[in-house]
Amino acid sequence: MANTYHQIHIQTVFAVKFREGLILPEFRQQLFGYIGQTINELGHKTLIVNGVADHVHCFFGLDPKQSVSDLMQKVKSNASGWVNEQKFLDHRFEWQKGFGAFSYAKSQVNVVYRYVQNQEAHHKKRSFRSEYLEFLQKFEIEHDEKYIFHEPI
Repeated sequence: MANTYHQIHIQTVFAVKFREGLILPEFRQQLFGYIGQTINELGHKTLIVNGVADHVHCFFGLDPKQSVSDLMQKVKSNASGWVNEQKFLDHRFEWQKGFGAFSYAKSQVNVVYRYVQNQEAHHKKRSFRSEYLEFLQKFEIEHDEKYIFHEPI
């Protein structure tokens, strides 16, 4: 759209179904690259995609022509399809329903980038559940814990 200017930085977080540790080291970086490429192909600007065995963080510049929900639906669908087509696992790979989305000012980009970049070290000290609940509290997002992780492990 002509004369539309934007600078929207979003971090999304989503988990493997049942938060199983299925994003194995053998294909983890390929998956993160695939996710980043998908975000770019949909018209957004990937800054970094990283995570650990049970969840992924995407940090990107959002083009407001597409909603975050539509983008994440496409990213998650394409990524799970790709993992299954590659036959990295003996069984079907799926993401847990939903995602978290958090917005940041330009001044916070470097800090968030480093946070996402250091996921492996970060999660040696704390669980995904603890991290996710802290995000919700920090961003003052109303939630009921019993609905956040309702799928059994």
